[in-house]
Amino acid sequence: MTRIPKPTGRLVRAGDGVDLVLTRTFRAPVEDVWASVTDPERTARWYGRWEGEAGPGRTIKVQLAYEDQAPWSDMRIDACEPPTRLELSAADDFGAWHIQLLLAATEDGRTELRFVHHLPDADAAGEVGPGWEYYLDMLAASREGTSRPEFDDYYPAQRAYFQEQAAAL
Repeated sequence: MTRIPKPTGRLVRAGDGVDLVLTRTFRAPVEDVWASVTDPERTARWYGRWEGEAGPGRTIKVQLAYEDQAPWSDMRIDACEPPTRLELSAADDFGAWHIQLLLAATEDGRTELRFVHHLPDADAAGEVGPGWEYYLDMLAASREGTSRPEFDDYYPAQRAYFQEQAAAL
């Protein structure tokens, strides 16, 4: 029996577009979670490896390891403030991508990761939202040593959840 993960993301109006916001909390210090989203060996476990010289204003090559044919994509590092803020942008055949990963230590020693994908509008939310839910659950599985989720459990099952939010904006 397929388990359909409950979607958690939300769409909010922001400036001249819409932000897709997803949050995950980890039982780990912020520096350790930061390494999970920036160290190429650790990003390979849940998203894909990357290569190049990292730094604000620089472009790295990222392999989208869990996409069909595991393509490589250029990503520009717009901001990098260890261990609390990483901002990336990319453009590919599927559109322009502008994302932020914001990390904050909590009082109980955990780390909250707030993932924000800045969208020009809410039209693609039904496709984009389930994908990021999947990848962030992949991150959690890689950190916890549990089995990886299956993308087919997320899409198209979660599509309506995000489309309803888009329609309500």
